[in-house]
Amino acid sequence: MHYLALLYWHEDPRTADPDTPEFAEDVARYAEFDKAAGAAVVGGGALYPASEALSLRHDGDKVIVTDGPFVEQAEVIGGVMVLDRDNLDDALEVAAQIPAAADAGGAVELWPMAEFRQDDGPQPDWWLALLFEPRDTAPGPGSAAWEEGVREHSRFGEVFSSVLRGGGALYPAVAATTVRVRDGQMLVTDGPFVESTEVASGLYFLAAADRDSAAAVAAQIPVAGKGGIELRRIVDMGE
Repeated sequence: MHYLALLYWHEDPRTADPDTPEFAEDVARYAEFDKAAGAAVVGGGALYPASEALSLRHDGDKVIVTDGPFVEQAEVIGGVMVLDRDNLDDALEVAAQIPAAADAGGAVELWPMAEFRQDDGPQPDWWLALLFEPRDTAPGPGSAAWEEGVREHSRFGEVFSSVLRGGGALYPAVAATTVRVRDGQMLVTDGPFVESTEVASGLYFLAAADRDSAAAVAAQIPVAGKGGIELRRIVDMGE
């Protein structure tokens, strides 16, 4: 089964900027993790600073675009990973080894995925569109609302297939788990890391030449009710 790991931390401008030595040191930590995790990691990417994020909120027929992350809080998402494990316990063991889990104020938010695909990458023109929906109304797989969402996303995928590089859907928030490591001990709590009225519900990887082009595509992604999207540029690690 696939699990989406959202990596939360207190963003330090020195480690968040890909052009700094501190970022390179962080990359080395994650390279060690990747080596140890092996085939357990099947997707994801590091993200440019949250200060460069765009948020797109749907309000009826309008899309309101603002600077900054979709959910305002002290901790921000610095990267995403997709894990392939047989069960939640195995996924938690891997998630606990992700450096963000042990960082001061950091955590890994783990979501089971209903579906997932990602092309080889990331490439220099990749962007992450992370979808959010109201916590209390997010549908579960198999429900009528879920199936309607599948049809809407299928239509979106047909129109924008040339720029889509992958994506996936998440189970509702009741299935999420948060992992922290403190003093060498793994701490696991039920539910998302973020106490918010909106929670993650899915993601797309897309290709675009610049932020405006990426935002134009992201604005067409179907989201339910008053949901929205956090748009982040993905770091090209040159692999």
